[in-house]
Amino acid sequence: MGKDSANKAEPRPNIEYTTDFVTSKDGTKIGYRILGKGNGIILVHGGLMGSQNFMELAKYLSSCFTVYLPDRRGRGLSSDNKNHSLIKEGEDIQALIEKTNTENIFGLSVGAVVTMQAALQTSGLRKIALMDPPVFSNWTLTAKWYQNYEKSVREKNYGKALLCIMKGLGESSWMTKLPEIIVRPLLNFGIKNNKPAPDDISLQELIQIFRNDYRIAIESKELLVKYKDLTNETTLLLEGEKSQTYLKNATKQLLKVLPNAKRVELPKCVHNAADNGENPYAVAEVLMNFFDDNR
Repeated sequence: MGKDSANKAEPRPNIEYTTDFVTSKDGTKIGYRILGKGNGIILVHGGLMGSQNFMELAKYLSSCFTVYLPDRRGRGLSSDNKNHSLIKEGEDIQALIEKTNTENIFGLSVGAVVTMQAALQTSGLRKIALMDPPVFSNWTLTAKWYQNYEKSVREKNYGKALLCIMKGLGESSWMTKLPEIIVRPLLNFGIKNNKPAPDDISLQELIQIFRNDYRIAIESKELLVKYKDLTNETTLLLEGEKSQTYLKNATKQLLKVLPNAKRVELPKCVHNAADNGENPYAVAEVLMNFFDDNR
């Protein structure tokens, strides 16, 4: 659902972009970055992320497309609202689709869930790419790891909160394998000293609002049934070879709902392959082949 490192969020300084905003149905202003030229494509980031995390992916795609990178409500360029429900976040992306007349969209993780919801709310999309949407999960707000996360946030122990998230989501890295007494101070130091660029959101803020991402993942269960009503020929399902098992199982469930959807596994890639510091080029190649009708 999110990142697996403490500081990979800053966009590359040589990537130029402009910004704009659209007003969602409930009045929330959704800011977004724009770069490139050509047919439009919207990139919807996942949990523990902002639009800043897709700058490298956008750079690759901008050679063929006009790329729109919205910040989901409550982060980065976007204003906040108390309502962070799946329907409302779907309305945010729907507003951007309708303003830009964009027919192509990609969503990662919780962003893929929001993308699915937006696709159900508008007829403007032609091609939809989803990577590792955490649908069909058994998560609950009473899960012990989630309760520990909430407690850590209340105590402003953000390093521990991030570890709770990583372990709860089944991420495997050196940070989850070493003793917490060693890792937690390092994470707290990195989080405290994370200085975001003007349009970015800090890692500390992302950790604090992770609860909104988690609730959307819980709400996503209903989408498996609803999503079958979309034209399945337009859907591409991506998964990382190293993505967590529950995410791979979710993709299998979606393939049952959408038997004509195309599935692509990205070799040696993790769940967050589209992130700046992972393997956005591999994701961009697949997306360009899917969205570019001339290829």
